[in-house]
Amino acid sequence: DKKGKYLYASLQSDEGQALLREHGLSTEQIDTVVMIENGKAYTHSDVGLRVFWQLGGGWALLYPLRLLPKFFRDGVYNWIARNRYRWFGKRESCMLPRPEWK
Repeated sequence: DKKGKYLYASLQSDEGQALLREHGLSTEQIDTVVMIENGKAYTHSDVGLRVFWQLGGGWALLYPLRLLPKFFRDGVYNWIARNRYRWFGKRESCMLPRPEWK
């Protein structure tokens, strides 16, 4: 994120846990990404679609998928999440952001 629009916190961290509680989300459910924007929390496919829209360009063409029922979108999201390591592999440690990405 070159513009510094997105800030990240691990959901297991003290900050992440506080944000989950603040927005009424379970502190046990850490198997998805959470986006907090203008005081509203988004999860699962809603996060991806909002990010695509904000990235603009060709990515924004995916935003109309939000018109599909959430249960369907989240089902696809969960299917991709379950299979991502099989398709793309898994690293032993998380990639740390470069200084210029911060």
